[in-house]
Amino acid sequence: MTRSAKELLDKIRQELAPEEGANRFVPLVAEGRAPLSAIGALAAEEQRIVAGDWRSLLMLAARAEEPAARGFFSGLAQGESLALPMLTPLAEAAGFDEATIRAYRPQPGCQAYSAYVAWLALNAEPAAAVLAMLANFAAWGGYCATMGQALRQHYGFTDEACAFFDFFATPVPELEEQALAAVQAGLDAGVPLDDAREHGRLLQAYELMFWNALPPLRD
Repeated sequence: MTRSAKELLDKIRQELAPEEGANRFVPLVAEGRAPLSAIGALAAEEQRIVAGDWRSLLMLAARAEEPAARGFFSGLAQGESLALPMLTPLAEAAGFDEATIRAYRPQPGCQAYSAYVAWLALNAEPAAAVLAMLANFAAWGGYCATMGQALRQHYGFTDEACAFFDFFATPVPELEEQALAAVQAGLDAGVPLDDAREHGRLLQAYELMFWNALPPLRD
């Protein structure tokens, strides 16, 4: 019997759900204890990450032969293009102007996630990459929702300054439906998806590395 894409996604999400306390940065922001400079560093890191992920997702879209997978990656790439300019008001609210961002030295731990997405763009079976990324979205969206709320409550950030986090915290049911269609098409065609779990595990680990490599947590 052909497996259900939804059942497979739910199983992987359950397996990959981060343990409580694994993310040490977001709780600091939620309590108002992270310095503004840490928020600025996050924006500077994301400037590089979003631009890189945009290109990687377009590469995955170009490699995907199945229409739903191609549409999924194209949609994600479009989202990165919309999110990129939202980082400017976030950075400015944290005291990071354009010159400060240019002078900022990115941290290896923060950039590992984007580097792995680039690896997936070149090496992964597109349907497996769809499943891995989809499994990771729940954790990322939850962190972004907490960040947006905390920055308003404790740091007085405006809606414009929080737009980046609000954007990624907002569920997009159509995108998940498209991704599930791509995964189901892969399952029905016998495409090997065994690597999806490992891709997802690494994506989740690299995302936690991103948060925990931000100041004041990095060595």
